[in-house]
Amino acid sequence: MELYLLRHGIAADRNPRRFPHDSHRPLTEEGIARTCKVAQALAALKTDFSVVLTSPYVRARQTADIMVEELRMPGKPRLCDSLAPGGRAGELIAEVKRVCKRRDSRVLLVGHEPDLSRLASLLISGRPDADLTLKKAGLCVLQTDDLTAGRCASLQLLLTPKLMLRTLK
Repeated sequence: MELYLLRHGIAADRNPRRFPHDSHRPLTEEGIARTCKVAQALAALKTDFSVVLTSPYVRARQTADIMVEELRMPGKPRLCDSLAPGGRAGELIAEVKRVCKRRDSRVLLVGHEPDLSRLASLLISGRPDADLTLKKAGLCVLQTDDLTAGRCASLQLLLTPKLMLRTLK
């Protein structure tokens, strides 16, 4: 199984008056544009996914929707509460295993920092504290034969948006 961990794109600044709850902050125009370009880079690399799971937060849902649209995937992203900030890795892993039965599945997980980096660290090293950070619209790709809440995966790629956008030039 390949796990693609994608951090949401650039979002509106925190502003309690405009967005009383952090979950309501949308992508900015720049965030939408950059996320579209990242999705186009993945499309140029002929990347497709068996399933897309996303945090229920607006900025993550928008990021996932852009990916599905640009990659011309059927269906919609599935909301996954375990991808919201503070979600539990064990619950997320159980959800991925529930929706992806095949070993050759490619799964896109759209979420937030520091949770995605902690997840990658846990799956690579068995500990959630490796010094790993995903930029906004950054991507981490992991390979695993047996997804479990511990050391089970190898790091395949860690890409910044700038590096992904070079594929379009």
